Amino acid sequence: MRVLLVEDEKNLSSAVCRLLSREHILTDAVYTGPEGLDCALSGGYDAIILDVMLPGMDGFAILEKVRAEGVKTPVMMLTARGDLQDRVRGLQGGADYYLPKPFQMEELIACLRAITRRGDGKPVMALSYGGVSLSEKDARLQCDSSGQSVKLGAKEYQLMELFLRNPGQILPKETLIERVWGYESDAEYNNLEVYVSFLRKKLAFIGAQVKIKASRGLGYSLETGA
Repeated sequence: MRVLLVEDEKNLSSAVCRLLSREHILTDAVYTGPEGLDCALSGGYDAIILDVMLPGMDGFAILEKVRAEGVKTPVMMLTARGDLQDRVRGLQGGADYYLPKPFQMEELIACLRAITRRGDGKPVMALSYGGVSLSEKDARLQCDSSGQSVKLGAKEYQLMELFLRNPGQILPKETLIERVWGYESDAEYNNLEVYVSFLRKKLAFIGAQVKIKASRGLGYSLETGA
């Protein structure tokens, strides 16, 4: 699962990102209204966690523009403005849930899981490519042909999810570091290389035919075959 978090309180944003990471949920965090709108309109998210009081553009305006553009991504409004009028405005504007601050982290996770159960009522539980699948439920990477599977750690899971969502595409090292370690992280290229090495070993262990290919000076991509 990939989530967009639009929250200007950086301490709260960091805490939510850490929580979602432990749940194997990939999170892109931005801190202003215009950034949030740009990311929301780009698509590719399973859910959006959206604060109301934001610099540059408030959450209600973002929600209105997102829905006007036909974006149907589930939206959870997350804000200290919890009176009835604001809740009604958010829900009538197309929000799927309204969670006022302060809140319990367990409640946020439960609500996030609930709003992503759309359409047929079943959440997307696995990503797959080239005979390899990744289960959100238990963070296991499995090879269909061999039947072998292996458990992934949190950062391994986040990296593998990025590769599976973008098969055959070269993902720049900077992008991978920002998505997995965060925009303000001190992680360096060698941190990324270590985890790519871990994933390569686990892919080999389960007998997968897909490979993580390094493109010199560019980044990494998930490819089928040798």
